[in-house]
Amino acid sequence: MEHLDSVPPRQGLVIFLNGTSSSGKSSIATELLSVLDEPCFYLPVDAFHAMRSGAAVPPERLATVLHRTWRGFHRAVAGMAAAGNDVVVDHVLSAEWRLRDCLSLFPPRHVVLVGVHCPPEELARREHERGDRPPGLAARQLEQVHAHGIYDVECDTSLAPPRECALRIKEFLADRPTPTAFERLREAL
Repeated sequence: MEHLDSVPPRQGLVIFLNGTSSSGKSSIATELLSVLDEPCFYLPVDAFHAMRSGAAVPPERLATVLHRTWRGFHRAVAGMAAAGNDVVVDHVLSAEWRLRDCLSLFPPRHVVLVGVHCPPEELARREHERGDRPPGLAARQLEQVHAHGIYDVECDTSLAPPRECALRIKEFLADRPTPTAFERLREAL
């Protein structure tokens, strides 16, 4: 058993999957956990929403509660990575402040920003099949989610299955170029 004093400090890697609802982020994340060589944690934003108590939130307070949830999620991810853990994040950057918040928290050299794309027709089909999302949610998110336009690696889940996307990401990790997408976005915003 390791002594805690002998654990070397390390900054964990954040593999940040960004795409609309129903784009395939969760499926890719699940496959990443099985193909990556190092232990890592999967932190989906939906899990943080699911942790909230069942107390009714008045409509006038909903935006505030959601904003605080997302900010807390970002800080939990940053904390896990700062403690040396590699993290796979599943998120929807459907508001510019979310990207800015992440850019301010995560060391940009240690983030791999992955664009998860899917055409609107396929998103609508998946939403209908799932039945747990409001119809048209993904279509409404589409423009803003990818508005920043810069990624380290991109996947189209209508063209490649989740495992193939995960393997592509793993292959990218072997020789990550600089500047990273987060470094370029920090510079631009």
